[in-house]
Amino acid sequence: MSRTILISAALLLCACMLASVPTASAAGTRAGVSTQADASAQADASAQAGTGKQAGVSTRADASAQADGAHTVKLTASFSPERLGAGTTIGFGLRVLTPAGRAPSPVTALEVLLPAGLSIAASDLGLETCEPSVLEADGIAGCPPDSLMGRGAAAAELPFGGAFVTEQAPVAVFSGPLQHGHLQLLFFAEGEYPVLANIMFAALVLSAKAPFGGLLSTMPPLIPSVPDGPDVALVRLQTTIGAKGITYYEHAHARTIAFHPRGIVLPRDCPRGGFAFAVHLSFQDGTHAGAGAVVPCPRGA
Repeated sequence: MSRTILISAALLLCACMLASVPTASAAGTRAGVSTQADASAQADASAQAGTGKQAGVSTRADASAQADGAHTVKLTASFSPERLGAGTTIGFGLRVLTPAGRAPSPVTALEVLLPAGLSIAASDLGLETCEPSVLEADGIAGCPPDSLMGRGAAAAELPFGGAFVTEQAPVAVFSGPLQHGHLQLLFFAEGEYPVLANIMFAALVLSAKAPFGGLLSTMPPLIPSVPDGPDVALVRLQTTIGAKGITYYEHAHARTIAFHPRGIVLPRDCPRGGFAFAVHLSFQDGTHAGAGAVVPCPRGA
């Protein structure tokens, strides 16, 4: 029998992101531009320092955890298509790396920082909402088609037969009811072998300070691998938020008309150095990890 685990991540953060802008080189300053490397370094610094402060973790603690051989994380980000002023689909992926011989620790909190100028809430995605209780009971089939906002996949590691095995699961992202005025995204993963569990967790779309514009904040549920055994550890998450591959339906004059939403609109101007993303993770063992990524400005921008 499959198990369904629901957690509401209505996490209202009290502290805002503190992000420092790196000083450009003398040549860069004279030219009045920053490089993609500058933006990437800025995103990395924000992930390691700013998000740590937001989560109440000092940068010294982060550095100590890394020195002790704790987890590291890799972040990727993309737009499809890459046209300024046009609708796009955001893609991002994270991969958790653990030192050889060390068991991965479950993720207990996850924050993804989005570039300024990208508004998920102002997009034409999520024309309807899916109720968490319906998604919990009926799965993907219980949600209105017009509530779908993205798709992806996740991978988790768990002890099995004296070793660690990796379980893959498809992920669907739906628009959920507002929480304290904030847009709520519902992530639903359908587990198969060896853990037969449907997992749902919610992420709030919050604001963030420059150079970022938005924050996805969630607390994934802890899932025991076996009774009284260690919890399953998330090691990879790849997902989209946008119109790519999504069809909505409109009812007019006794007819049902299919259409594709525009998605999330890219700003007309590209930030200097590109669009910066960052991620910060907290783990069950008390360690933390962060990373940054930059989507370069489209050619000709």
